[in-house]
Amino acid sequence: METNESVATALAALGHATRLSVFRLLVRAGDEGLNVGDIGHHLDMAPSTLAHHLKALVDAGLVRQERQGRQIVNRVKYDAMHQIVSFLTSECCVGVKLSREDAA
Repeated sequence: METNESVATALAALGHATRLSVFRLLVRAGDEGLNVGDIGHHLDMAPSTLAHHLKALVDAGLVRQERQGRQIVNRVKYDAMHQIVSFLTSECCVGVKLSREDAA
């Protein structure tokens, strides 16, 4: 997830307040993750609405889902999360040189 496009896709998914809330809840849940019912309970969200937002997070590569019997457990893909943060901060404070055209 190191390309501008993949990072932009992930950030666009997180740019929705509901998806950001779901993602942050899953981050707090840790490696254990949460099933769909638990997420809905914590965020007071209808299952159909939640399914829509989880799909966007899965499609963006931020969340993985695993079926365990009748339940679907959702977990953050921490490597993807760390790659996004690293991408955003990798050139922090290195400075920007103006080209001759910019200086004119």
